[in-house]
Amino acid sequence: MNTGHLMKGFELIPGGLRALKAVPAVALTLVLVTAAACTRLPLASPDGTVTGSGSGTGTGPGTGGGTGSTSYSGPAAANADVLSFQTNVWANIKGSDRCGGCHKAGGNAPLFARPDDVNLAYQAVGPLVNFTDPAQSELVLKVGGGHNCFLASAQDCASTMATWIKNWIGGTSSTAAGIVLTPPPDQGVGGSKLFPADSSQFQALIWSPILRRFCSDCHRPDAATPQTPYFASADAAQAFLVAQLKIDLNTPSQSRFVVRLRDQFHHCWATAAGGAPDCPGSAAAMLAAITSYAGQIPVTNVDPTLVLSRALSLRQGTPASGASRYEANIIAKYEFKTGTGSTAYDTSGVAPAADLTLTGIGWVSGWGISIGAGGAAQASASASQKLAQMIQSTGEYSIEVWATPANVAQTNAYIVTYSGDNANRNMTLGQHAMQYEARTRSSNTDSNGAPALLTSATGMFAQASLQHIVLTYDAVNGQQVYVNGNYTGDADPGKGGTLGNWDGTFALVLGNETTGQRQWQGVIKFAAIHSRALTAAQVQQNFAAGVGERYYLLFNVSSLTGVLQSFIMMEGSQYDSYSYLFRKPRFISLDPNAAPANIPISGIRIGVNGRIASVGQSYATANATIGSPNYTFAGGQLLSNVGAVIASDKGADSDIFFLSFDQLGSNLHPFAEPTITNPPMTADNTPRADWGIATFERVNRSMSAVTGVPITNSTVSALYNSEQQSLPPAPQIDAFLPAHQTAITQLATAYCGQLVDTQSLRDAFFGPGLDASITATAGGFFGTVTPNTANRSIVIDPLIAKAIGTNVDTTAATAARNELNALLTRIPALSSTATVSQASKAACTAVLASAAVTLQ
Repeated sequence: MNTGHLMKGFELIPGGLRALKAVPAVALTLVLVTAAACTRLPLASPDGTVTGSGSGTGTGPGTGGGTGSTSYSGPAAANADVLSFQTNVWANIKGSDRCGGCHKAGGNAPLFARPDDVNLAYQAVGPLVNFTDPAQSELVLKVGGGHNCFLASAQDCASTMATWIKNWIGGTSSTAAGIVLTPPPDQGVGGSKLFPADSSQFQALIWSPILRRFCSDCHRPDAATPQTPYFASADAAQAFLVAQLKIDLNTPSQSRFVVRLRDQFHHCWATAAGGAPDCPGSAAAMLAAITSYAGQIPVTNVDPTLVLSRALSLRQGTPASGASRYEANIIAKYEFKTGTGSTAYDTSGVAPAADLTLTGIGWVSGWGISIGAGGAAQASASASQKLAQMIQSTGEYSIEVWATPANVAQTNAYIVTYSGDNANRNMTLGQHAMQYEARTRSSNTDSNGAPALLTSATGMFAQASLQHIVLTYDAVNGQQVYVNGNYTGDADPGKGGTLGNWDGTFALVLGNETTGQRQWQGVIKFAAIHSRALTAAQVQQNFAAGVGERYYLLFNVSSLTGVLQSFIMMEGSQYDSYSYLFRKPRFISLDPNAAPANIPISGIRIGVNGRIASVGQSYATANATIGSPNYTFAGGQLLSNVGAVIASDKGADSDIFFLSFDQLGSNLHPFAEPTITNPPMTADNTPRADWGIATFERVNRSMSAVTGVPITNSTVSALYNSEQQSLPPAPQIDAFLPAHQTAITQLATAYCGQLVDTQSLRDAFFGPGLDASITATAGGFFGTVTPNTANRSIVIDPLIAKAIGTNVDTTAATAARNELNALLTRIPALSSTATVSQASKAACTAVLASAAVTLQ
């Protein structure tokens, strides 16, 4: 029996008391709970009751799965737990294309997928399931390792299998499963082989004799059908950089190059003249080449005088996200763990799987997809039909996403929609600049879900950062939007209604509309559809559970502290493709009887592959004493609240992390910072402009001051708010862009439009001379070949006086007057029907958007 730590809520509870004390559903602090992770064999007792923990109810109708008959004619389920197993697990794995192809009567033991007797299958499956941590079940680990995976992605196979098991054992109940902390394999820091800067030996041993000869048909940028990565590129430097991710210098047999040939039979070549492709021979040749190359690279040893923890890789940590989620009524779920390909799998376990076909979408590290222009992720209409069926049966739903908008200017941008076209939908969650938009077809709204719910403009809830966004719907409250666990407070104008008018022929789409005309751009790291409206507490629970590929990394320090099973625990994740994010280092012990006292700790630094990282050491100044009252078994002792970003070396699959300390317990090694010689100061003689450009707020107020149109005018205010980020953000003229001038011109057009169209403002600016002729033709009023100087002066004189001024160099005023005269002459030539109003607006815009107003 293995002892672990269960993290859930924010309280530490010994395993034996779990049934006596409920853990809060909403996480406010870290909770560590000791739990006995013993394997349970759930068998019926003689009186017909079920031993072990209670069974779950699953997510709804039987999910089915695999090929073969869906009927069952064997003995009926002996009890409720067997029935739950039958509904949630057995029905999904018994198919001949899944586990039932081998693990059936007369097949390979254990016979947990036998189709003839669900009770015998139930007994056989017990040892293969971890009832404390379903994700660590043997069934999950096997398919996750690629064994008879029924999807293209082993990770998604594992997620789906874990969901089926959780549904069976009750993991979807209101008290969500916790995270079991388990110590990583004991591993010393030791030395590490690092790729040299010189690629000559790589070229001689691997690139030239193997990669260029046998892989260049695909893995080069100029191939007929180029396939990344380009490790067979004619550019040896480019090939060397990307090949490093495929070579394991410390364990050459685990190199991706070798594995692809040896285990996956990928593009093997003939090793004898005229022979057939030889995968064992190809793998052996690749292994020999990598082994020879690695043998020439010396081991880089870590300084033996340092005070060091034990080491581990990112994925040797305990998965930190998702285990405490509420998913009792989830009917579609996308975790984006695959990382490659054109399909994002629905891992809800509810059939049919509404897998998404990705178009114009890239994958991001740490689980997620990036949606750019032209991108969309769409399920088929037939698979999406389950959403209408299940949501109509409850009259409620929730859309849940973790998303990062690319910007806060995009409008009519649909993040998640279940719809048919631009004007017909069942439900939609979208972005409208800094507001979120919700639409639901119901008995109180039209087929487009109007009136829509918009979160308040002043709340500015939509931000270009990672956010947890939830849209719930029920017949009483209608639509409600939650952002990062908090209700926005915006009431649904359509109120609640029935959903009987939903259309089951629509399709689920992420990042766009089915027409491709409602583009949303950004990153989605998680998406789910629930057939019930999540409560506020459930929303907060899922927000607290977090998202993405995050791990609790346990750095063993038992030998340094003298405390059994003691660790410095950090939350680690891939920050981006080039670095890792570490958060909240905490001293913990997995021994409930541990009582650390007066243990000094200071100067914590993070190392990668045998070297202390040169930058990003946020914990170098940490200084604390571990012990009561700061240390508790329930939460350990937090050492810092800040994060640290550390550069990646060989990638998440290969990087090994460790910690060093200036002091831990009686072990001392003060870190000597490298001496940095500051270069001598030199004078900056770069020429500087004498003039600057007005920034966005000055542009707005200047136009208001010149025209007399208040900045609160609804037309100009709306345009300013939408164009604000496109206006100049800084006064440096060398930073001025064409896009800034475009936004300035648009804003000037709005101000001039309000000035000319509003008689009181027009008369105050130009005088009454335009009123009688405002709709007359510009050519007749201003003249063409022969200018009407008097009428032109009505417009030109006040523009020059109020925008340029009369007490300045007359050269500027004369130049502006000449340009305006030329403009008023040209307008009738371009359009004989152009009016005095239109020509006056054009002249006003030309002045207002010119350097005369925007330079400062």
